[in-house]
Amino acid sequence: MTGFVEGVLTSIPTWAVYLAIFGLPFLEASLFLGFVFPGETALVLGGVLASQGRLSVVVVIALAIVGAITGDAIGYAIGRRFGPGLQSSRLGQLIGEHRWRASEKFLHRRGGPAVFLGRFTALLRALVPSAAGMAKLPYRTFAIWNALGGSAWAAGFVIAGYLAGKSYKKVEGYLGRGALVLTAIVVLSFVVVHVVRRRRANANGSSTH
Repeated sequence: MTGFVEGVLTSIPTWAVYLAIFGLPFLEASLFLGFVFPGETALVLGGVLASQGRLSVVVVIALAIVGAITGDAIGYAIGRRFGPGLQSSRLGQLIGEHRWRASEKFLHRRGGPAVFLGRFTALLRALVPSAAGMAKLPYRTFAIWNALGGSAWAAGFVIAGYLAGKSYKKVEGYLGRGALVLTAIVVLSFVVVHVVRRRRANANGSSTH
């Protein structure tokens, strides 16, 4: 299993990985891709590949930060341009009224810092920038918190992937590949259970509205 994963990763062109590291955080808020594919997945992967010498960790962090900040800026511009009508559009209805309401409440409760804090939750990361634009939060305020949140979020996940990749070989030496595969299966099981529970909770929440 380990060899298969490594083979797949090495077969991906470097430019394509760099593009994904920039593109996925960029598209999270600008096209609401965060509901389908969380951007931090690409950042962790980029950090792991950088730890193996396949990518430059400096370039990975820079691309991740720029992608995150510019993507949210476009999300803000979309919300500012289309206003509440965005929620009644086909895409807005697909997102769901309860999700919009949750992001708006969070924004009204926290103000500017909501842009920073929302960066670390998938739902809020995708919607808060547009909600901030719709609420006409001053762009200067938005830009400051967006820069802080985007930088901390992007750098944090890339570094986490980098450190995980560095420690992988040490752990592999202590436990052997068989134990690592077993550990990965256990971790994956916990992740699947967590995702299923969260989807059920979201479904129950939407059914009450």
